[in-house]
Amino acid sequence: MSEHAITLKVNGKTHNITVKSNELLLNVLRERFYLTGTKYGCGLAECGACTILHGDRSVMSCMIPAVVADGWEITTSEGLADGDKLTPLQEAFVNEGAIQCGFCTPGMVVTATALLKENPDPSEDEIRDYLRGNYCRCTGYGAIIKAVKKAAGEMKKETKK
Repeated sequence: MSEHAITLKVNGKTHNITVKSNELLLNVLRERFYLTGTKYGCGLAECGACTILHGDRSVMSCMIPAVVADGWEITTSEGLADGDKLTPLQEAFVNEGAIQCGFCTPGMVVTATALLKENPDPSEDEIRDYLRGNYCRCTGYGAIIKAVKKAAGEMKKETKK
């Protein structure tokens, strides 16, 4: 198996590492950088548990060979908060009961972060459509949608200040 030197900027920190040609980005994040918020769910890019941000775009890391990500700027769920200060979206997920078992939460929050960067005032239908690739078996989605709407409102207030 061939090896490749790559550079990744993960949660603001640059890493120069060597990866095997068949090594997945998901596994690099979890096993090398210990960023376990990025979950292995289905392994088929269908459940959203492995979602990360590549720049401002949400992508599922379970299908991306690490060599393809050379030069990428990546944000995982661990990189969203500012130290112990949660983002308005993370706060809303907690306060609205949008987390239960927690397995899908990191992927949901990362995907919703991308949505709010793209569309700061989404409708309920737009939220549902954007989150369609993220599966949750516990919440029924109502609380998740409410949390995203609440966070959008809070973020709108912050930008007016």
